[in-house]
Amino acid sequence: MPQQPFQPYQPLLFRILHGLTGLSVMAAIVTAYWTYNTYDGRWGKLLPLPAFPEIEGIHGTFGLYALLLFPAFLIYSYRQGQHRLIQARTLPQIAQVGTPIGWSAWHRLTNTIALLSLTFALFSGKMMNEKWLPNGELDHGWYYAHLIGWVMMVAAIALHVLMSAKVGGTPLLLSVMKWQFRSQEHPKYWLAQVRQWWQAAQFDRLRGWIAFASTFKLLEAILLGTIAVAWLIPLLKG
Repeated sequence: MPQQPFQPYQPLLFRILHGLTGLSVMAAIVTAYWTYNTYDGRWGKLLPLPAFPEIEGIHGTFGLYALLLFPAFLIYSYRQGQHRLIQARTLPQIAQVGTPIGWSAWHRLTNTIALLSLTFALFSGKMMNEKWLPNGELDHGWYYAHLIGWVMMVAAIALHVLMSAKVGGTPLLLSVMKWQFRSQEHPKYWLAQVRQWWQAAQFDRLRGWIAFASTFKLLEAILLGTIAVAWLIPLLKG
């Protein structure tokens, strides 16, 4: 009897958070370019794309969706999906180019870069004023930073997809779009699982900040703190 090919499985909650965040980010990336094309265009324009003044508000809406979803996705990534991100052994393994271990290390690195890039893009966008572009104010530092964040996100997503295809091929790429899920992942169990996770997190805190930093959870705190500051600064300005 021929052996069945290995089919990667992604947890249901990961697929939901990854899918919703990914759709919001992709929509924000497309509308960001349309916004640039409408109000700026100093580094090239897509001529067939019409000027659409309302596009900035649409871009801001998708950016807000991503900003609201990202903390939950980030927490999940660093708690339940930590094996997908950079670890202490990842950096030495990166040098093993051409080997399965080496490609897996590059995959974890690009996943982490994607989270960092999204954090920077969301933070810089939150620091912008929605009146700058309609008023022709194109030389603000945060606007340039947000443009850089856009480029970083496009590159990070491309690398993420490329490395995913290299490591797991088409089955891995398609695994995030499947509807089937295991019985223990039913949403009715989520509340109990969150309580269990919270108790474990409380216990982890007792181990001290050295263990906290050594497991790369410090990076999680920095990214979450950045998102929190992105919300706080505009409120203080107001």
